[in-house]
Amino acid sequence: MIQKTLIFALLLAVVSCVPARKVEEMQTKMDKCEEERSQLAKKSQDLETNLSEANSELEVLRSDVKQLQDDTTLLGRSYKRLTKQYDKLNQINDQLLNKQRRSMESSEAENRKLMRELMAAQEDLQIKEDMLRQLERDLNAKKADLDRLDKELQEREKKVKELQRLIDEKDKAVKALKDRITQALLGFKDKGLTVETKNGRIQVSMEAKLLFPSGSTSINPDGKQALIDLSKVLEGQENLTILVEGHTDTDEFRGRGEIKDNWDLSVMRATAVVKIMLGNSKLDPMMLTAAGRGQFVPLDESNSPEAKAKNRRIEIILTPNLDQLFEILEN
Repeated sequence: MIQKTLIFALLLAVVSCVPARKVEEMQTKMDKCEEERSQLAKKSQDLETNLSEANSELEVLRSDVKQLQDDTTLLGRSYKRLTKQYDKLNQINDQLLNKQRRSMESSEAENRKLMRELMAAQEDLQIKEDMLRQLERDLNAKKADLDRLDKELQEREKKVKELQRLIDEKDKAVKALKDRITQALLGFKDKGLTVETKNGRIQVSMEAKLLFPSGSTSINPDGKQALIDLSKVLEGQENLTILVEGHTDTDEFRGRGEIKDNWDLSVMRATAVVKIMLGNSKLDPMMLTAAGRGQFVPLDESNSPEAKAKNRRIEIILTPNLDQLFEILEN
């Protein structure tokens, strides 16, 4: 879809007179491009949210592992204690059996008493044996749960570390690219050009006075040089999309020739910038999109001359490809 939008925008600059229907079609495509860009920004924010959630889940798993370890320790102690009691009861049972044998000649009443004591001891012994077996089963179940959670914890930690590594690499690459762009365009710093990082993207903003005469789509020599310098820095960059947005102020544009209004002016200026960048570098055309926003995304909504000058601008938005991060989150 981005390629089709770019081709259409390039063809639009060649045609001397653009029918209104074509402008509407172009606007539809530009809106779709903006929607895709907004979705990408949302995905980047979702990524940070998912990372935070993954870290929270990691802490919960760690707490579960600690609880299971404590339970395992407690069951182990109970097991040892019951084992001792079991051994002691065995000793008592043996003593009672010996006593019974020695008392065979005693009175019947004494024998019945001894028999009751023996049966009670045997019943108590059986209860202890049952409890011991149940504790063994519980201990084995806890150990199995502990092993399962430990494995899950290791997998989560691996996933979180991989996400963090990719995010760090992306942030590092964005910072390095921003520094290179800032250095390359240092000579234009006081001529209405700024370089910023917003939501993980690099935004190069150029005021119209640097690029175009009033109401024109022809680029000034200084503006052309700035675009060439920027294009050279971007050569060889992979996994990057470049959106060129044209913006105007709120003054009504008096249509003449192929430029009818602020929409036309913003689109054609964006297209002119794309042509300069492609014509003076080895950038892949598939990476670039030209879009016009008219006067509807102002930086300053006041009606002062300074605000209008600030709003008349070209914004070049560089967005890294986050497909790898989304693949990890989906697995």
